[in-house]
Amino acid sequence: MSEKRGRLAAYWERQLERLEEVERKRALRLPGWRTRKRRRTLSVLVVAGDLLLISGAVFFKTAPDLVFLVGWFGGSLLAGGAHYLLRILTGKMSGGFSTRLDEREREWRHRATFVSYQVLVALMVVAVFYALIVSGTEDGGGRGAMMGAALLVTGTTLAAVILGWSLPDDDPEDFQDFEEVSTR
Repeated sequence: MSEKRGRLAAYWERQLERLEEVERKRALRLPGWRTRKRRRTLSVLVVAGDLLLISGAVFFKTAPDLVFLVGWFGGSLLAGGAHYLLRILTGKMSGGFSTRLDEREREWRHRATFVSYQVLVALMVVAVFYALIVSGTEDGGGRGAMMGAALLVTGTTLAAVILGWSLPDDDPEDFQDFEEVSTR
């Protein structure tokens, strides 16, 4: 049993080292964008993309296919691209293990994930009621599924949006350690 535990601990350490290396690379990306103003702009773009995605789900099978495609795929591209950039700018707080965070970062992350979880639960309740409302219509099952998917995507992007909106400007000194390690 101790041999197995030793292998698991070694595997866990390798995973943490790999995630730390990913974070080092990510910390050097977009250095000029690491301001509150940029993160807030990206947060607004994620929310706008999510709303476009939801509107695409509303128009699924009820409007011309072009309207649905523009809403669904346009919202996916807008929200997905902005969310990707926002995760880079919020750093390890939005995607890392909490053991790698200091107390302040852990507190920010827990607040953001708690609020986003509560909103996600509320959105899933909305999805259930929407599915019940449209269940008697033609293609009601598909429409309910599309709305559920859109609201699920919206709920999963909220933690990064909250962090992006509320975090202060990054301190350039925080990234000197990463720059020194990358030049070695």
